[in-house]
Amino acid sequence: MPMLTTGLVLVALIQIQGAKAAVAVVTPRVLDSGDQSNMDDGRQVVARTAAELNTLWRLHAPDRPQPGVNFATEMVVGVFIGSRPSAGFAVEILGVEERGGATVVRYRETAPGRDAITAQVITSAYQLVAVPKRTGEVRFEKQP
Repeated sequence: MPMLTTGLVLVALIQIQGAKAAVAVVTPRVLDSGDQSNMDDGRQVVARTAAELNTLWRLHAPDRPQPGVNFATEMVVGVFIGSRPSAGFAVEILGVEERGGATVVRYRETAPGRDAITAQVITSAYQLVAVPKRTGEVRFEKQP
């Protein structure tokens, strides 16, 4: 009986490792990043067309030139964390993966430490990146 259990565990490990090998990791191209967006509310965004990016950009930074994106091959994904009461907040898109037929955007938010001395100014951190264009679902996963 122990041989059967060991065999099942081995098969499970092979299947898990095989599934991990099937994940395609994409290195995003940073288009814009900072802590002064006009977006007051937190949100995750996807723009697959120039019209969608134009609408997003008018909300985000209408006084600045829009970055170039080749929408034939790329799409834009981004994270806006919304208004915060001081400096020291940030967001970073760590990576984009194709997983289970969906595009998964992994990101991390950071905040100033409890004892940090920060400027008392309202900030709104964000990051926008270009990734290879995909159809279908886009999910955002906040990482610890």
